[in-house]
Amino acid sequence: MSEGTIAVEVSGLPQARAAMTARVRRQAWFVTACGCVLLWTCLIQLLAYGRLWQSWNPARFFLVLRDDVAGVGSSSAPPPLTPPSPGLQSRNYTSNGYLKLSCNGGLNQMRAAICDMVMVARLLNLTLVVPELDKNSFWADPRYFIKSLKDEVRIIKKLPNSINRNASSQFFMMRPVSWSDEKYYIQQILPLFNKFNVIHFNKTDARLANNLAFELQKLRCRVNYHALKFSPQIMTLGNKLVQILRGKGSFVTLHLRYEMDMLAFSGCTHDCSEKEAEELKRLRYAYPWWREKEINSTAKRLQGLCPLTPEETTLILKALGFDKDTVIYIASGEIYGGEKRLSVLRAEFPNLVKKEMLLNSEDLQQFQNHSSKMAALDYMVSLASDTFIPTYDGNMAKVVEGHRRYLGFQKTILLDRRKLVKLLDMHNNKTLPWDEFASSVKQVVNGSLGQPICRKVLINKPKEEDYFYANPHECLTNAKECLNVPYQSNSSR
Repeated sequence: MSEGTIAVEVSGLPQARAAMTARVRRQAWFVTACGCVLLWTCLIQLLAYGRLWQSWNPARFFLVLRDDVAGVGSSSAPPPLTPPSPGLQSRNYTSNGYLKLSCNGGLNQMRAAICDMVMVARLLNLTLVVPELDKNSFWADPRYFIKSLKDEVRIIKKLPNSINRNASSQFFMMRPVSWSDEKYYIQQILPLFNKFNVIHFNKTDARLANNLAFELQKLRCRVNYHALKFSPQIMTLGNKLVQILRGKGSFVTLHLRYEMDMLAFSGCTHDCSEKEAEELKRLRYAYPWWREKEINSTAKRLQGLCPLTPEETTLILKALGFDKDTVIYIASGEIYGGEKRLSVLRAEFPNLVKKEMLLNSEDLQQFQNHSSKMAALDYMVSLASDTFIPTYDGNMAKVVEGHRRYLGFQKTILLDRRKLVKLLDMHNNKTLPWDEFASSVKQVVNGSLGQPICRKVLINKPKEEDYFYANPHECLTNAKECLNVPYQSNSSR
């Protein structure tokens, strides 16, 4: 290589080094920038996962799977609704629409229905309109109801004026399928809000399954035992009634379901005259929505499906050891046959009282012809009594039983009528002496005093399961013991 060539290469070294240095700096700047972007991305992801972890509930994870709910991902699918919250912590959410209710049935059917539908509104991120009741109002000011649940669900007194009530494209009325679980409401009801602004449930009784996820059960209890309060008029008169009874000492509430409509509906005519049996049958045929018309009363009674008569109740109370000094409050409507039918019961228990005997006519005047308000008074007395004894397991008996469990497992004597009517018949036929009869009755009742017990779950038979409101064990002190019973939604059974 010549000296001239060497001189040219040496003289070009500074420029080459400068170019290399610039390239290295650019590479370093690029790597640094990429690293910063990556770090910020990781930080954002960690914050997001932190928030998700705080609200995550493993038992509820399926609630965020919107692809299975509203068809997300389909080219023709509408924009997704706000997914239900994975947990039930206090939060603000974007409402998916409005839920209206028309509650049907008696006092306790409506009570349970309101609790159920608050849970549905919470599950689906809906705005709940204060429920319509098919009786004159017996609940407290809706402001208390709204305030007490403000961290659970959004509740309003009425629909906004912007909602066109005459537009069929905005309203949809329906009856939810009975005994449905969360999956039904998420997969069948929630997608309807892609099309309608308001869904109106015109029947709400028994529309929710007995067994749901743990946190949802807790919400049902919160509504039932804390958010729902009777109106001030009912509370005032109910407390007065309780104080009068307390002044007499301890007392028993006997929920005696020997009322005309109950007997007509059930077809139970044991110990009734032929004239009375015919009268009850005519009443049953007068109501077309009572589907069962021809009923074998004898067979039904032996199956334990009839309320005990006042005479049968008298024998059971004596066998259980209640004496003549026992104060017994009858929680019921008008007894079929009136005072004549109560004569045997009153002869054995002279301290037999009813609200009409303890309150003056002026007190009860505002409640006349309002059976649900009268039932509310009986409900308050039933909760306050030292012992509660239902002669039939209807809605009130079940809801009071559950409420008394919630208040500390207060004594409730549950009567196994299928076993008891056999004992009653044997005693009345003089084939079972009194001492043996009394001993047998006590043995039948011994395990049914409202003590802690886990609710029974029947696979694929949600209607036949133990009623949630009779034993809301998720909300009671024995909840941990019952958690060993595996939760399964009805749809997955």
